Amino acid sequence: MFGHNRAAMLRGLRLILRFFQLAWLLTWGHFAYVFALLRRGRMSPLEKERLRGEHIASLLERLGATYLKFGQILSTRPDLLGPGYIEALSRLQDRVKPERPEAIFALLDEELGEKRARIVELSETPIAAASVAQVHKGKLDDGSVVAVKIQRPGIEERVERDLALLRIFANLTTISPTLRLLALPGAVERFGRAMEAQLDFRKEAENNLRFAKNLADLEGVEVPKLHPDLCTKRVLVMEFIEGVRATEPEKVGQNGRELAMRGLDAILTMVFRDAFVHADLHPGNILLTHDGRVVLIDLGLVAEIDEDMRRPWIDTFMALMARDGKGAARLFYAYAPSVGVKDYASYERDVTDFFDVFHGKPLNELEGGQVVAGMMNILRKHRVEVDPVYTVVHVAMVVAEGLGKQLAPELDLIQLAGPRLMEAMVTCPPGRPPLREPPTLETAKAA
Repeated sequence: MFGHNRAAMLRGLRLILRFFQLAWLLTWGHFAYVFALLRRGRMSPLEKERLRGEHIASLLERLGATYLKFGQILSTRPDLLGPGYIEALSRLQDRVKPERPEAIFALLDEELGEKRARIVELSETPIAAASVAQVHKGKLDDGSVVAVKIQRPGIEERVERDLALLRIFANLTTISPTLRLLALPGAVERFGRAMEAQLDFRKEAENNLRFAKNLADLEGVEVPKLHPDLCTKRVLVMEFIEGVRATEPEKVGQNGRELAMRGLDAILTMVFRDAFVHADLHPGNILLTHDGRVVLIDLGLVAEIDEDMRRPWIDTFMALMARDGKGAARLFYAYAPSVGVKDYASYERDVTDFFDVFHGKPLNELEGGQVVAGMMNILRKHRVEVDPVYTVVHVAMVVAEGLGKQLAPELDLIQLAGPRLMEAMVTCPPGRPPLREPPTLETAKAA
């Protein structure tokens, strides 16, 4: 009993100490921003937003691994934050020192038990070190070269403590009318669920197997093969992929157009056919191999579109392809979790004008990031909330566009999406009823 109480007291003490540390860093960060604002003088709204974004990114790096990960996930939410914030947060990288070898290998021994003997070689220095885990290159007793992903010791307790404080700070933002629009408490709850999923590597293993099955019919597209008997809650052992980031195709000497077609088809298949999408897609998680394969890695975060929301999503994308701004505005409005549109005609006009600008351009002229950011700016301006899963899908499409532009700029993403889109229209079930209908002229006048 005494031991249990002592452990609870220690956890409470660590939480209090961490709170004061965070409070000090937040105070320091606020004054640093104010000083920078005074020093810079007059700035445009976008320049101010960029400055705030840079200071927030710097602060998140100082706050530690959990907050760094939160910033990385926020960088994929252009529906919550403006382009200045997204630009700064998207540069955040895991700059986490590796664990001491004896600590990380002790956890590996504990997790695998007698099976640990199957790993006959293991690099002492990790080939990658992130906030939740680090990866070592190894070899099994059958000669297989593997990547061994090992969770950082004590990370669960640190994440739990930081999430508790993050929820407190997120709830405090509801006091400010301006910050309330960011809906940070909801974002923090979703982040908490994502972090909890990432701390259980068995979920990543399940995602891996599902992606392997879903993408099996696509030539040259794969995920690393697992060694299931060596996978646990805190350890994953998988095939080692010798490849380069998707931004470095020249290093593998393969046909850029063919690689682009394979990568784009993989993403379009995830989005339109399977409705099961890699939610942490970026060039570092798409590897190109010397034998012409495209391999997706780091499968811990996923997004799945509900069966009855696939039809509304497809209808929205069809509206985009048809340059139907009115239809797209109606669909976003009808299925938004919440809306605060004061002037529907103005909202519809903004969407229509925006669609007219970007539709029909070839891929080498289309900036996918600008398209998504611009669309999200309109929805945020008119207070039309976007389902977070839809945002992941939008980001996946931006990644697809970026991959195509890097490898074969002459390709047209919209045109390539056609076959997958037609397949989805035929196979997806009826959609759920809309949450609301746009106001008629009469109701708008009455309001």
